[in-house]
Parts: sequence; structure tokens; C-alpha cells
Amino acid sequence: MAEQGVQPTDHPTELTVEGETAVATSYEQIVTRLIPGYTSLARLGVALLAASPRGSALGASVLVAGCGSGAELLEARSQRPDWQLTGLDPSAAMLDLARRRLAGQSGIVWQQSTVESLEAQASFDGALAVLVLQALSDDGRKLAFLTALARSLRPGGQVVLVDVMQPERSPIQEQLRQARLGFQRASGFAAASGAGNPESPHAAAADPVGTEATVAALTTGLHPIGLARLTALVEAAGFGDPAPVFQALDVEGFLLQRRD
Repeated sequence: MAEQGVQPTDHPTELTVEGETAVATSYEQIVTRLIPGYTSLARLGVALLAASPRGSALGASVLVAGCGSGAELLEARSQRPDWQLTGLDPSAAMLDLARRRLAGQSGIVWQQSTVESLEAQASFDGALAVLVLQALSDDGRKLAFLTALARSLRPGGQVVLVDVMQPERSPIQEQLRQARLGFQRASGFAAASGAGNPESPHAAAADPVGTEATVAALTTGLHPIGLARLTALVEAAGFGDPAPVFQALDVEGFLLQRRD
């Protein structure tokens, strides 16, 4: 569950096993305090794919795009140890952290790459993409990401997509935004930090996971879109209409299926 380019630490390979576990735990504690419903996302996403026509098959091949510290990979190993997994992340530090966290687990391929650069044609039965699309601007980058996801799936393959969404012409749009900030404040993050930006809460002290970088990646520079725009993009990319499967304030999850 990593944003594009998030770097939790400059020197992850220097950490002990205990230190790596602490970094992963710290990263996930940060995200849990920033994203409503985060603790359910990995379990929900894996369960959804495991119940899909292709994902339910023994030995199904599943891509985790933006695998971050490995939360979805760990959950997949728990629910479906038979799956053949690919952990993908553009961040070398995150990928190294996830790889070390799942050391000894077989059936996992690791790739430092973006989905757009992944040379995979109809290779996967399913995919998870949590908190990734929101970091891409809607200037062709969102469409390129979704098109690459569709291209990597076998016909009928499904994606669980979760992002911060922008309600369209909703009378409670601002209320949802304020509620998310309130959730973050109640979870232990100040509403505003040095820059004075209410969308940029920061933890008080630095830690090995790179708190400020993590918080900034999950709260600033986001490009949320509404359901109508998402529907247009996923259909142009080669998916059917997005089916809603999760919502916590303005964080929403959808199930996408590649058209045959």
C-alpha cells in the first residue's frame, strides 16, 4: 500500500530483523492513523480476489501493485498460500522492506517497477492496487496506469482498487474532507504542521520509517476523482463498470473486471 516513490528509510539494509519489523509496524501505524478503514483493506482485498472466478483457482497468479511494506502480501499468504504472487513497487526501500518481512516465503516474485513499465501481457488472474491511483495526476497518467493494469490481466481478471475519492456535486463533500482531517487529528496527528497546511498533518518526531515522507505522500499532492470520471477511465482502459465494495468517509474501494 505504498504511494509512488515513498521512501521509508534511506538505509533499510542496515536494519536488524527486529528493526525491519519495527519499521514495517511503524509505517502501517502511520497509515492506519491517516486512512479510515485501513486495517480492513488488505483482508478485504484478498478475500474479494479469492472469491473471484479466476482468483479462486488453485495457484492463481496475483499482482500486488504498490506493495509497500507487504501488508497485502502477508494477508494473501495467510488466506491463499497457494497463490503465485508478484510484489511490485517503484521504491527500492519499500520493496526491500517487504522482501525481508516475507523472507522464507516461497512463490513470490519481486519487481522494482511501476505497473506502466511492467512487461506483463495477460499474466495475472487478479491484482490489488491500494492507495496508488490517487497519487497520479489525471493528465494521462491515471489512464496509463489503469490500461497497464488491464493489459497485465487475463480476460476476466479482477482488480481491487482503493483510493481517496472526490465526491461529485455532493452537499457533504466538504464535510467528508473535514471528517477525514478530524479522523487524522483524533488518531494523533496535528491538523497542521510547519507549513501550516491543514492537509499536511505531521507526526511530532522522526522515526526510521520516514514519518514526514509517508504522511506527505498520503495527504498532499493527491489527485482524487469522482465516480463518473473513474468510470470513464476504467472503461477506456479495458475494464467494465467499477463495482463499489468499500467506503470509509471519502476512501472508497471498487472491484474492476477486465473485459474479455
